[in-house]
Amino acid sequence: MSQFWSAHVHDLDPYVPGEQPKDQRYIKLNTNECPYPPSPKAIQAIQSANLEHLRLYPDPNGDIVKEAVIEYFKEYNLERNEVFVGNGSDEVLAHVFCGLLKHDLPLLYPDISYSFYPVYANLYQIETDVIPLRDDFTINIDDYQRPNGGIIFPNPNAPTGIALPLAAIETLLQRNPHSVVVVDEAYVDFGAESAVSLVKQYANLLIVQTLSKSRALAGLRLGFAIGQADLIEALERVKNSFNSYPLDRLALIAGAAAILDRDYLHYVSRAIEQTRSTTVQGLERLGFKVLPSRANFIFARPPQGQAQSLYSQLKERGILVRYFNKPRLNEYLRITIGTDEEMTELLTQLRRLVG
Repeated sequence: MSQFWSAHVHDLDPYVPGEQPKDQRYIKLNTNECPYPPSPKAIQAIQSANLEHLRLYPDPNGDIVKEAVIEYFKEYNLERNEVFVGNGSDEVLAHVFCGLLKHDLPLLYPDISYSFYPVYANLYQIETDVIPLRDDFTINIDDYQRPNGGIIFPNPNAPTGIALPLAAIETLLQRNPHSVVVVDEAYVDFGAESAVSLVKQYANLLIVQTLSKSRALAGLRLGFAIGQADLIEALERVKNSFNSYPLDRLALIAGAAAILDRDYLHYVSRAIEQTRSTTVQGLERLGFKVLPSRANFIFARPPQGQAQSLYSQLKERGILVRYFNKPRLNEYLRITIGTDEEMTELLTQLRRLVG
């Protein structure tokens, strides 16, 4: 440890992303990336861009993306000051933790959820109260009836893939009128119901979404938040105290095009849902226990709970999945849904290993 570090750096426990192999020889089912390319309209937007303008700073407000979000959710009559954009939903979440979730009372989130939450809480020195999921890995909203300075959870949850019904989210909002409830909807397009419809009704609701999953732009880094103007202003104040230009010109135009391409989003999401269903059936025939997923991944327990050994054996065979060596999770594998061909190969290898 360096003598030059700030004191707090010694206490940080950074987020560990999934493996990103450089040799490209793997079937990569470990980081929940989209198996399909981005919208052709997003690619065309980049190809048609005036690259000479890269010498100029981009729009600090990201208005072209905000307008695209407003158009996509036009039935909810959003205003520009109800949308926030950032360099991936991870940056958006970082600003959320700093600007909306640091209070005297503890922040509540599930014990099994996105593993960046405890990282951000530690970074910003936010007191937390971690709420265990039920034995079936579902969120019990009754457990959140306690004093708190905010609530955050993914919906669908990660790494379980289980979604909370919209009615349960509304109940949480009603029970916590003085706390912000953040719903992280990174995977919502794969079969869950978005809570954006509740934004106008509840001043304490903030929705966070990403273009990395269903819109296949993980390599471009773009995310956004939706909430009433008071919440969004807090995020803008934090952003403009950190980095006024989080999105480059190419990300802005490609992101806007991807958001507006409803037909392609529908095509990708439905294709992944269909492949997910087929994969679940194949795994269950092999004796796996698979949790009910509404995400672009599944959380599956092998017949004997031998998740760690299967992870290693699959890697040796050129297939990467995600293994979490943590209590309650260490008998499960998180498997991203790839193409039909990739999932067929996964099932073929698993049949040889456990069949």
